[in-house]
Amino acid sequence: MAKLNQIIAVEKGVKTKSFQELTDAHQRVQKGALLSGISRTYQPKDEEGEQLPSESTRVQVKGEEVLRTVAATLTRLFDVTGTKDWANCEARADVVVDGAPLVRDVPVSYLLFLEKQLVDVHTFVRKLPVLDAAETWTLDPSTDSWRTEPVRTVRTKKVPRNHVKAEATEHHPAQVEMYFEDIAAGYWTTVKFSGALPARRVNELVDRVEKLQQAVKFAREEANGSDVTDRRIGDAVFGYILGNGQGG
Repeated sequence: MAKLNQIIAVEKGVKTKSFQELTDAHQRVQKGALLSGISRTYQPKDEEGEQLPSESTRVQVKGEEVLRTVAATLTRLFDVTGTKDWANCEARADVVVDGAPLVRDVPVSYLLFLEKQLVDVHTFVRKLPVLDAAETWTLDPSTDSWRTEPVRTVRTKKVPRNHVKAEATEHHPAQVEMYFEDIAAGYWTTVKFSGALPARRVNELVDRVEKLQQAVKFAREEANGSDVTDRRIGDAVFGYILGNGQGG
């Protein structure tokens, strides 16, 4: 008995071949010359008349034969795809993480959906903002965010001062230069807050998502290994379409 993964493996090739043969059949029946034939003979008016050879052209493409060929090709496609789709309705597996089932009896179609969604979740989690490693952070319950320890810094202000470069003399005034001196005016106490996540937490989330991704892939492979029942859809479909097979 065939497995679902075997049917999936051959379906693409069957689709490609069916499309090519259907296209070829369509092109052939559009060529009127291939569908036409003729046979004619010549008989002179009397025995002494000129004898001419007979002429004939055979019909190269016959509509009913093309129909049967197309039906046979598409019957294979219909059967393979039907077998796969019916099996997909029945193929199931558990998603097992750390030896315990996380979700039971998951259909293979949902496993495919989950596998694709987890790629986006993985990208999202990897790009989560991380707390600045240069700071020491503690969780502040009152704000439900992270905070640093208070840091005290001096606030300064500039005060003008005079610098006497030369004392006054009997003949010259004093030479004075003004400059500004920074003096302490007060103190800033700064506490930083952040809604980012610790690197440890982000790494933990990434590990969990990756572990779940592996579990979903294993479950999909298990489901795809299920036995399938061959479905004969094409005969019923084309038996109805072609009727008695002879047209009018």
